[in-house]
Amino acid sequence: MESTLQNTGDKPFKILSIDGGGIKGLYSSAILEHLEQRFGLASDYFDMICGTSTGGLIALCLALKMPAKEISKIYEEHGLKIFPNRNLLGGIIRQTFWKGKYSDKPLKEVLHNVFNEKKIEDLNNLVCVPSYSLTDARPWVFKRDHGQLDRDNKALLVDVAMATSAAPTYFPLCEIPYCDHKQFIDGGVWANNPALVGVIEALTYFVGKNKDFSSIEILSISSLNNTAGKPIGLKRERSLINWRNDLFDTSLIGQSHFTDYFMTKLCEMNEIKIRYQRIPSEQISAEQQHLVKLDSSSQKAIRFMKGKGNDRGLLAKKDPAIEAFFQHQKQYKIQS
Repeated sequence: MESTLQNTGDKPFKILSIDGGGIKGLYSSAILEHLEQRFGLASDYFDMICGTSTGGLIALCLALKMPAKEISKIYEEHGLKIFPNRNLLGGIIRQTFWKGKYSDKPLKEVLHNVFNEKKIEDLNNLVCVPSYSLTDARPWVFKRDHGQLDRDNKALLVDVAMATSAAPTYFPLCEIPYCDHKQFIDGGVWANNPALVGVIEALTYFVGKNKDFSSIEILSISSLNNTAGKPIGLKRERSLINWRNDLFDTSLIGQSHFTDYFMTKLCEMNEIKIRYQRIPSEQISAEQQHLVKLDSSSQKAIRFMKGKGNDRGLLAKKDPAIEAFFQHQKQYKIQS
């Protein structure tokens, strides 16, 4: 596979970035449904698509030109299969003392039905999908080759999606034969909001002096996050059992907020023009928090997350700042 560039002039390098968040990816895909309903397939408008964890699954689907409406169906139809309801005590025992909260077999089966035997080389966009290699003790980013990497193109999309979403204490480690049997965990441990990953990739290879593009535009889509906070007076001495799901969820939300803050400051300081637009989480009340978990798969939770995504999507597709991302199609063309 070889890649070529059109004559871009002053056109920016455009990046779509999608946060991680487990089944809450339905919120992000619902927003994308509204954008695609108005503007067309997201794949046609972004030179690179970045996604972490569930956002990585969405990124890979989009780069295959799968409509966001079909991506939402994955969550709606298979969410309970991937995250089966467990009684509280049984879930705590399994998650704390035995193994991860869930088997990864149902997730892998769903992904096989979505991706079959497709590989990164089959994607229609550049991608960056963060994971973390426990084998190498370092961050790892799966990328579609653009002629300067010589890596990853033969990796199966199923394996990449499993590697970026292997959330600690939720799912087993992901082991990939193609990567010499390295073992991976969820990219959210270091890059739940992958916008900065996309910026670094763009500045390294595509944007700047003696490169093909002169500026960067990033549209970043948040997951649905608990925004109500916790009451004061919580027990200060908290064991793993006390923390449970909050431990990983809190780190994801904190990392996303930091990257959002960092990107805002970077846009103000960098000599290369960078425009960063964030589609945020909807506000969640204290009474709604139980419906907004990484593994909230009940019908009520699914409807709630889809509804919040529709609320934000209706606003997003009418926002002039977001509409600007869809005024012209992507400039980086991948040829087979």
